[in-house]
Amino acid sequence: MTPQTKLREHASPTPSHWREEAEYRIANKSWLRYSQKIAMQMLDKMEQMKITQKQLAERMNCSQQYISKILKGKENLSSETLTKIENALEG
Repeated sequence: MTPQTKLREHASPTPSHWREEAEYRIANKSWLRYSQKIAMQMLDKMEQMKITQKQLAERMNCSQQYISKILKGKENLSSETLTKIENALEG
C-alpha cells in the first residue's frame, strides 16, 4: 500500500472549508478584531456582575444562543446590538 493510498483511507469524506474560512478572516479582519475585543469586554463585565449568558440574553431580549455567538467574537454587530449590550451590562 502506497502512502497516498493510506492517506486517502483516512481522508474525511466531507470537503474541508479551511481555505474559504481563512479568506473570510482575511477579508473581514478589522471588524472581526473589533468583535473579539467586544466579546472579551463582555466576558469581563459578565464575570464582574456574576451573570450568565442566559441572564444577559434576558436583559437584551434575545436568545442565549445569540449571546454565545457574540461571545465567540465572530458576529458583525450592529449599532443597535452594541447599544443593547451596553445597556444590559451597565449594572
